[in-house]
Amino acid sequence: MSLSFWSGRRVVVTGGAGFLGSHVVEKLVQRGCREIVVPRSRECDLRDRDAIIRLYRESRPQLVIHLAAIVGGIGANRASPGTFFYDNAVMGIDLLEYARQFGVEKFVGVGTVCAYPKSTPVPFRESDLWNGYPEETNAPYGLAKKMMLVQAQAYRQQYGFNAIYLLPVNLYGPRDNFDLETGHVIPSLIRKCVEAKAQRAGHITLWGDGSPTREFLFVEDAAEAILLAAERYDGPEPVNLGSGEEITIRELAELIAAEVGFQGGIEWDTSKPNGQPRRCLEVTRAKELFGFQATQSFRAGLARTIAWFLAHPRD
Repeated sequence: MSLSFWSGRRVVVTGGAGFLGSHVVEKLVQRGCREIVVPRSRECDLRDRDAIIRLYRESRPQLVIHLAAIVGGIGANRASPGTFFYDNAVMGIDLLEYARQFGVEKFVGVGTVCAYPKSTPVPFRESDLWNGYPEETNAPYGLAKKMMLVQAQAYRQQYGFNAIYLLPVNLYGPRDNFDLETGHVIPSLIRKCVEAKAQRAGHITLWGDGSPTREFLFVEDAAEAILLAAERYDGPEPVNLGSGEEITIRELAELIAAEVGFQGGIEWDTSKPNGQPRRCLEVTRAKELFGFQATQSFRAGLARTIAWFLAHPRD
C-alpha cells in the first residue's frame, strides 16, 4: 500500500458507486486519497462527449480509473448486443481521448475476461488475447472493452500517454448485482437458491449442462489489484487479475445450494447456452509487475457474499 502516492492526488473513478467501484473508492479513502470524484449516471452520462468534457474540466483529475460498464449475464448480452457494444465502446473511447486532451497523468482502463477468444487454452495468458474471436454470447461486450487496450497502446505510442489495461476475471462479493435477469452467475445462483429454499421448491432450473468452468475473484481483492497497478505499473501490456482457481458451474451450484441450505434438486436446461467452455487465468504477470496476489479463499468469500445478501433482503 502506497499512502504517499495518493496523498493530494485528484482521482476520477467512473462506476465508483457500483459493485467494484464502491470497493475501489473505500480503499482509496483508506490510502489517504481525499479528492475522489465519482460521476453518477443521472448527472453525467459517460456516453455523452460533452458530459465527459464537463467532468474533466470541473474535476481536473490527475488519475482516472475507468470501471463504468454496461454489464450483464448471458441472457442480457444476447438480448441487447448492440447496446452492450456501443455503450461500452463509446465510454472508453471518449474517456481516454479527453483524458489525453486534459493532461491526465495516468488512465487505468479495466477490461473484461470476456475479451479472450472462445477457444483460448487454459490458463488464459495475456499473449493469447488476439488469437481468435470471443465467445459469441458476450463478444460485442468483450470486444468493446478490448478496444480500450488498442486505444491505450496507440496513445502511448503516438502521444506518450500513460494508460494501462487490466483484465479481471469474474468478480463476486458483497454489493454485487443479485438481479436474476442482469446479474452474473454467483449472485444469480445465490438468489435462486435462497428464494427456492424460502418457497420450499423441489428444484431449481439452471442454464446449460453445468460443465463450463469459471474462475472467480473476490471483489476486495480486485479493488486492491487495481490500486496496486495504479501505484506501481506503467507498462503497455495487458495484465490479468484473477485467483488462478477453476470450478465447474455444476460444482458451484451445488456448493451454493449447500451453503444456503437449499436441499432441492438442480435441473439443467440444455436448450440454453453454456457460454465459454472454460475460463481460468494465468496470473503471474500481476504478481511480478505490481505485487498482486489474491488472498480471499473462495469458500470464505462465498460465505461473506451470501451473508451480505441475506442481510440486505430484496423487495
